[in-house]
Formats: sequence, structure tokens, C-alpha cells
Amino acid sequence: MGRDPTVCVIGEDVGHYGGSYKVTKGLADKYGDLRVLDTPIAENSFTGMGIGAAMTGLRPVIEGMNMGFLLLAFNQISNNCGMLHYTSGGQFKIPVVIRGPGGVGRQLGAEHSQRLESYFQSIPGIQMVACSTPYNAKGLMKAAIRSENPVILFEHVLLYNLKERIPDEDYICNLEEAEMVRPGEHVTILTYSRMRYHVMQAAKTLVNKGYDPEVIDIRSLKPFDLHTIGNSVKKTHRVLIVEECMRTGGIGASLTSAINENFQDYLDAPIVCLSSQDVPTPYAGTLEEWTVVQPAQIVTAVEQLCQ
Repeated sequence: MGRDPTVCVIGEDVGHYGGSYKVTKGLADKYGDLRVLDTPIAENSFTGMGIGAAMTGLRPVIEGMNMGFLLLAFNQISNNCGMLHYTSGGQFKIPVVIRGPGGVGRQLGAEHSQRLESYFQSIPGIQMVACSTPYNAKGLMKAAIRSENPVILFEHVLLYNLKERIPDEDYICNLEEAEMVRPGEHVTILTYSRMRYHVMQAAKTLVNKGYDPEVIDIRSLKPFDLHTIGNSVKKTHRVLIVEECMRTGGIGASLTSAINENFQDYLDAPIVCLSSQDVPTPYAGTLEEWTVVQPAQIVTAVEQLCQ
């Protein structure tokens, strides 16, 4: 915002309250109420307003206080945000960032535990990324704001407390590039967001058992970085996908299809996909845990895949 005066933030409680997860803390005092705009509880209205602002030359960052609430703005995101550049014959650019927290938290209940990546994945004209570390959260956010395309940035409620030393100098992350987290030889594990940490926890156990997993944080949910993914598949010949998204119609289903279409000849075993169960997330803590992939399941899957 200091670099570009056209960047503004729009959403519920993003201003003087600092955001429900304090992501925008201090910005209202620094940049004023016009650039950090508190809105009524009306996601369809302020999302449409943000898209209109982008059409006139601003670069709005629209916060959904919870990603589940952005279902109320699905029409604006799909019919306007994703399509206006095309349907206007290129007359309008929509440099807007739509961001907010999602995923299964700690007993937030079904409506506040949504993973909506696959809902938005099918919208033409939109890019999607998911951050997993402080480093790539900053780098992806900056890249998304500077992009001429509409970008949806998925954050996770349980990752806001992560701390990491990041560079003082300016940097951005490529919006279409996966991150190699751990090179390996035996199996390619593809994951993103919070599941990266479950995978890395499982990787420690797998190494102790004699396995050498390659872990890739796909980061770009649309489009997939098939160059990085393909090179890994050609090396390991086995693929395990670990996601928090729902099994039916999830990111893992799209990724499985893409790998089978492009790299089937390199596979020595069928792709395995570990996803959340197709149920509303229970409130009870133990039941909530059972609906989401756990590290022990990842270890078992790799052992079976490498037999």
C-alpha cells in the first residue's frame, strides 16, 4: 500500500478493529478510512463494489472474514470478476485480490470450517493460490496485488500464528509455481496449505522407516504447475496427494486427472488421494479430527504405495 496508492482494502472489520484475525492491524491508522474501508455485513455488495473499483483503476484487496461467507458473493466472483475482461473484449482489467481464512480450525463448526477451493476452481478467468508459510504468504500476496488478473488467495485459520524470519528486501513469489519442500526419490507427495505440516510430520516418520519422500507444496491451485509436478513424477513414479479439500470434486480430483492425462506413462502405481471426508465438519473435537487427514494416514498410504 505504501508502494502503490491505488491499492485499497475492503471488508468487514478490516479497519480500526484490524481484521478478525488481525491481518490488517494498523493499516487504518496508517492509510486512512478511504483506503482501508470497513463495510456492512453484505459480502455480495462489497465484493461487487471492489470489482467495480478494479474496473476504474484501483487495486482492491477484498477480505472475506471467513471464506464460507464469500459464497454470498459467488455471482460477483464468477459472472463479473472472472469474466469481465473477456466479455468486455479486453476493455476492462480486474486487478483484484480476494482473500480470507478458511479450512478446518479448532471446533469452529461446519459453516466456519469450509474449504472452498474447488468451488472457485472451475471459474474461468481467475487464478488461485494457497499460502502455507509466512514467507510465501507475503510473496504470494504481493504478487497477487501486482497482477493484472483477479486472484483468490486462500489462507488457513490455523496458520496465522506461524512465525518465520523473512527477508527485509522486496520479493514476490511466482503465482504459477509450486515449491519444492523436500527432494526425495521414492514417492511424490503433493499438498498445500495446512496439510503441508501434516505431510512434513509424516515425512519424519517415513525417513526413519527407510523411505525418501519428495514433498511439493503445489501453492498454485489454478493453474497447476505441471512442469514441477511432472519432473517429480518422472523421477519417483508414484504420487500421493494430501489435501484438506473434500474428496468429491476437490482439488485432488482435478490434480489426479491432470497427472493421469499428462504423465500416466511414468506412473508405476495408481495415484492415491487422501482428502477430507464428504461430511459437514463436526463441532466435537475428536469427530472434527477424524474428518481431516492425519499424519499416520499419510505414513500408511506411502507404505502401501511403495510396496
